[in-house]
Amino acid sequence: MKLSTEPAVPAGQPASPGGDQLPVFHVVGFTGHRQLQDEAGVTRVLREVLARLREDAQVEWLALSSIAAGSDMLFARTALELQMGWEVILPLPTPEFRQDFDDHTWPEVESLLHEAEHVRVITERPQREDAYLDCGMDTVNHCDVLLAVWDGEPARGRGGTAEIVAYAREMQRPVIVIDARTLTVRHERFERLRLGDRHMASLNRLPPAASGTHSTAGLDADSGRATVLAFHRKADQAATRGAPHFRQLTTITAGLHVAVTTLAAVILTFGWQSPILPWLAVLCLLAALGVAIVLRRRRDRHEWMRCRLAAEITRSALATWGLPRALRLFDDFEWAGIEPLRRSLDVLQRRSARERPASFDEFRQRYVTDRLDGQLEYFARQKARAVPLLRRLRTAFFATSALAILATAAFALHRATVGGAAPRWAETWIFSFAPLVLPLLAAGCVALVSINDLHRRVARYGEMHVRLQAARKEAVFVQTWGSLERVVAKAERALLQEVFEWHSITSFTETH
Repeated sequence: MKLSTEPAVPAGQPASPGGDQLPVFHVVGFTGHRQLQDEAGVTRVLREVLARLREDAQVEWLALSSIAAGSDMLFARTALELQMGWEVILPLPTPEFRQDFDDHTWPEVESLLHEAEHVRVITERPQREDAYLDCGMDTVNHCDVLLAVWDGEPARGRGGTAEIVAYAREMQRPVIVIDARTLTVRHERFERLRLGDRHMASLNRLPPAASGTHSTAGLDADSGRATVLAFHRKADQAATRGAPHFRQLTTITAGLHVAVTTLAAVILTFGWQSPILPWLAVLCLLAALGVAIVLRRRRDRHEWMRCRLAAEITRSALATWGLPRALRLFDDFEWAGIEPLRRSLDVLQRRSARERPASFDEFRQRYVTDRLDGQLEYFARQKARAVPLLRRLRTAFFATSALAILATAAFALHRATVGGAAPRWAETWIFSFAPLVLPLLAAGCVALVSINDLHRRVARYGEMHVRLQAARKEAVFVQTWGSLERVVAKAERALLQEVFEWHSITSFTETH
């Protein structure tokens, strides 16, 4: 399904490819002990390990961790000193988390949090150990490599380092273990780390979009948004060019089989002996088989679906560009190719927001006009196309079914009451041809409704129109960034849910 249109990198790291290619980001998550025997030694080894990761010129590494006392703070300071982007996951809201620190340490924690690229709270759980366990597991879920400062001993409490390392191993994550006592470094499963994710690399290799009339006014000063816009255009064009048109091809296949059956009914009913008709039926069957083979082969090619998903995800990112805080819209969606793309869009948008914050009124006006109004027009247009087709097919189904019932009933009544020979035209058309062909046409109408998914689409278009209308009214009324962010998040998740629903239907539904 196609929805309607429309900072500086830390020193020492690879810059964005620019043009129409998105940078690739990898994340090193962290877990470690609070109490350390040799903080200076651990800091030195942390610096060496992180510096070695950053030697790869194809990706930019980001750091992800909580900021508990001890190893977490050493990791955060080291990452920032190496000018890595650092994201923070807090196990508890700040007032609750503050209780884990004394008055001397907390100002340093606040200073570090101020330098983070992104801070989020994982849970509101009252049980602190449960919250720390959730925080550690979420770190594993969102990293490509887990770095652990661990003494090899069992966890001393729920959510301890040993439990997080065990979870990373269970999830088959690459792990780097720094022994907290000997400072030796051990790598596990590093063969699973695929630098330059293949899905992202494939999308970056797409040919540039054909030049058009798209406006680029105001984009020169925001290289991140210009890059995402160019990437979106080429992904959108690639998806449009590569779309296999499943519904049209399936409709053609069904239509050819109906035509063959109708030809057979004509030959049997009217006794036509023309040698052309059987060969015409053979040609129809061969054509139907050929279309089915093409459909099968095209179904196995998923590049165009990846391009369509990438186009709609970047469209959503562009629509929300300018929010002070990037919305993590894709965390709840499971797709193997999303994470690198999501991460790249998040980082570029977050850095752009820090460098060039948009005004509230400017962003709201652009979002309402370009995004919500555009989507409302799109769904209204799609519904206007689907509803008449559904009505025509329903009418045709009931008409052919009724005529088939009348023809069959007439034949039964004639045989039961009248007896004898009926007029020749009645024998031919009503008693022979109609009972054979009319049920077939009725079934064809039902098949077309199913092939084109008309019931679901009409209902979905109407539902999306109502939801977006409500979002538009709310967006026009709100006066604060927090309220506007909630409206935008609700609208974008509804739109992306429609895209992922389409992806599931297209990927896994067989039509023949």
